[in-house]
Amino acid sequence: MKILFVLENFYPNIGGVETLFKSLTEQLVREGHEVTVITTRLEKEMPAEEMMNGVRIRRYPFFNRYTFTLFAVFPIMRHIRGFDIVHTTSYNAGLPAYITSRIFRKKVVITFHEVWGKLWFDLPYMGQIAKWGHYLFEQMLTRFRFDKFIAVSNSTADSMRENGIAEKRIAMIYNGLDYERIERLNNAVSKNNEKKSFTYTYYGRLGISKGLDILLDAAILLQKKYPDTRLKIIIPKTPKPLFDKIISYIKKHQLEDYIHLKHHLSSETLVSELKHSDCVVVPSYSEGFCYVAAESIALEVPVISSDKKALKEVISGKYIRMNELSASGLLEAIEKAMENEWENTPIKKFELKDTVQQYIDLYHNIGS
Repeated sequence: MKILFVLENFYPNIGGVETLFKSLTEQLVREGHEVTVITTRLEKEMPAEEMMNGVRIRRYPFFNRYTFTLFAVFPIMRHIRGFDIVHTTSYNAGLPAYITSRIFRKKVVITFHEVWGKLWFDLPYMGQIAKWGHYLFEQMLTRFRFDKFIAVSNSTADSMRENGIAEKRIAMIYNGLDYERIERLNNAVSKNNEKKSFTYTYYGRLGISKGLDILLDAAILLQKKYPDTRLKIIIPKTPKPLFDKIISYIKKHQLEDYIHLKHHLSSETLVSELKHSDCVVVPSYSEGFCYVAAESIALEVPVISSDKKALKEVISGKYIRMNELSASGLLEAIEKAMENEWENTPIKKFELKDTVQQYIDLYHNIGS
């Protein structure tokens, strides 16, 4: 079988989704399939084309995610002939992948990480016009007749149904984690048991649904009430407009000494930072799966969770649920953490090898 992946981001871009698709494409090659990835060329130093562990990667210099949506159709058209299936993801890669697949009469599947629906209008850091634009784009994408919409959790599958996607077009495949790699990283980090300030940590991508507004508002309350506590925020510097808003907020409220900002850490350094935190906070408005929570749990780092959407499915181990999605709700949860009032349940695992096998089975069913 020949499979063409259309992905806005791919390795060496680092993230849970990129890790999933790198593992999936390489496993498909090992099983005898031919795989090509069309993606963004993030830096000039990146080769425009290369073979990596049998996977052919073709990179194109799109200026941003929106130009990927508008212009990726042209490189896809150059390479789509001869492929049996096209696999893409929400959001920005979905439109060009679908249009081109239908023109060339190819099977096409999409992994949907989240479906927000009307939640778009409740999120911060975005103007009303932009909210309407993104909402309408998502509604358009859910109405396309992809051969399969792949939900990464039961919560995402439910959101698909609520937004009109037919049951027969939905398949649920959890995102997977490489637990052997996580264990190696965990074992390589020594835990420092010296007494220190209570430190709560946020890490992950910058996104408008991640509850960063709630986190920063809570930091003001915690700085006043518990000045010895500290917040670590580990984030990229992109997208720049959102990053600039966060920096501006920190300066405006004089949180520079209270918040420790870190960026672009290696895997080993990131794990060390997490292991030297008292907990990880996930104050999200919505999560389709949440690699941050699953990875933290695998590292045995306690998690404070908003308990929204898929977090109900993913959270296990030592955790505290926020009673309400607000700064005061997060403050209350952190106070419980400081008093060691954790819930404790058996750790759930989402094995990467199971995820990969389910995708392979799905391709065979669609292609047959």
